Amino acid sequence: MLRHLPKPDNANLLVGSENSDDAAVWRRPDGNALVATADFFTPIVDDPILWGHISAANAASDVYAMGGKPLFALNLVAWPKDELPLELLSEVLSGGQHAADAGEWVVAGGHTVDGPEPMYGMSVIGEVNPEDLLTNGGGQPGQALVLTKPIGTGLLATAVKRSQADAVATGGSLEEVYAKAVHEMTRLNEAAATAANRVNATAATDVTGFGLLGHLHEMTSASGLSAIIDTASVPLLPKVRDLVDEGFVAGGTERNLSFLEPHLDGGSQLERIILCDAQTSGGLLFSCDSAAALDAVAELTESGHEAAIIGKLDAGPIGSIRLTHS
Repeated sequence: MLRHLPKPDNANLLVGSENSDDAAVWRRPDGNALVATADFFTPIVDDPILWGHISAANAASDVYAMGGKPLFALNLVAWPKDELPLELLSEVLSGGQHAADAGEWVVAGGHTVDGPEPMYGMSVIGEVNPEDLLTNGGGQPGQALVLTKPIGTGLLATAVKRSQADAVATGGSLEEVYAKAVHEMTRLNEAAATAANRVNATAATDVTGFGLLGHLHEMTSASGLSAIIDTASVPLLPKVRDLVDEGFVAGGTERNLSFLEPHLDGGSQLERIILCDAQTSGGLLFSCDSAAALDAVAELTESGHEAAIIGKLDAGPIGSIRLTHS
């Protein structure tokens, strides 16, 4: 059983893991703060360069979710050296470097171990001004909720694993959703974090393994609030409803839904499954005033993001989420 370690008795530790999923924030003597986070996972696509790119983007996401900017990172690798060539690992690492180049952080080294299956990710160190620090506990009643990427990467990843390799090729059954999902998973949350800070967002989280509703439940619980979501407003990857109908629902998504059922009101079973879909390198979810939310969505849309206002925070039962459909 995993247990939370007690926090160090040190005033320099500004935020612990319960406020930011996998990150901690440490105040430096100069007044700024460092954000430390780590994430890694097994391949979710067949292309090693894309896997590396997605994994690195996902690892940096917590830094952006807290309003920070990545500074440097260490590669984290487990590799079955007797099963897979090291040349393939070089491609994975080059994909991670692509993400680092896009976000202008330095890959300063790393550590590799022999393992039964390949795993890759990064430990990322970033910087944030404490005045710009975003946590998931700062939400206020009536604030709008902005989502910056479409939902459905977990469904797509499961479909890829259970389908023939040519399903993602030109003319394949997954071609459209695969191309869109890869584009979104390799997109950094840098612009989303910038927009959130510019419009004075007070709470934020990245949407990853707990799904949209799981991370929203964490936000509402930490903020002492509830939420109302308009399911029709949530941006989705192409054909995700078809993926649910075809049975490509990950075990993590099913566990998310099982945990959240007592906290949900309304919505169809299809909507609940999609909104609990376990995401990889998902977007940011942040709360701010309604007028500011419109500005943020317009700014992000202009830069190519499929962002949307998807609901609002409310003063209802703490941690509860009501699903409506406009």
